Amino acid sequence: MASRHALGVALGYTAGYVDTVGFVALFGLFTAHVTGNFVLIGSELARPGHGVLIKLLAFPAFILAVAAARLLAVWLEARQRPAARALTLLQLVLLLAFMLLGRAATPVQQTDALLPLLAGMAGAAAMGVQNAASRLVWSELAPTTVMTGNVTQLVIDLVDLARASAAPGTLSRLWKFLWPVLAFGLGAIHGAFAYQWAGFYALLLPIAILGALLAG
Repeated sequence: MASRHALGVALGYTAGYVDTVGFVALFGLFTAHVTGNFVLIGSELARPGHGVLIKLLAFPAFILAVAAARLLAVWLEARQRPAARALTLLQLVLLLAFMLLGRAATPVQQTDALLPLLAGMAGAAAMGVQNAASRLVWSELAPTTVMTGNVTQLVIDLVDLARASAAPGTLSRLWKFLWPVLAFGLGAIHGAFAYQWAGFYALLLPIAILGALLAG
């Protein structure tokens, strides 16, 4: 696996990229942080439009993926085998399923059709695995899928540094949180443009990134 900083950048970029592809392609579906779908579900119920069902189904897909990741990690740890590579491979396979199902569903005109629903569930499951891995095997990294807490910590550290009242280790923590935030933002921008250019084949890039992490 890559170094800690490189891993945080790669995973942050992947999360931003995949989340944006899902949002653009599937009528506002969040795959990386499914709690964002609560707001969208409420909005759709109050002002009916497209995509309520796919956002609802993202929750069980995400939850089942987290549970599967936990069980896989426990099984491997009981046999004294590292779980990081297995979880990365599982995420890669689910992203591949997201891409293939999305491509088969193209053009996506109704998100309550079977293939778009399955594609959205595969995407949510893939990012559920990454969310779980951040707790199970990469707990030393800053979160790579949800940036709200990261930005909050960055602002706190910047204020303390500006006041010359920062505790030891503040600067190193700032760098730890900064790179995933920048990578997530860059991934989100790239994901939007890549989907416009390549459709669901845009997911080949994050798949390749995970493959490179496995090979490293």
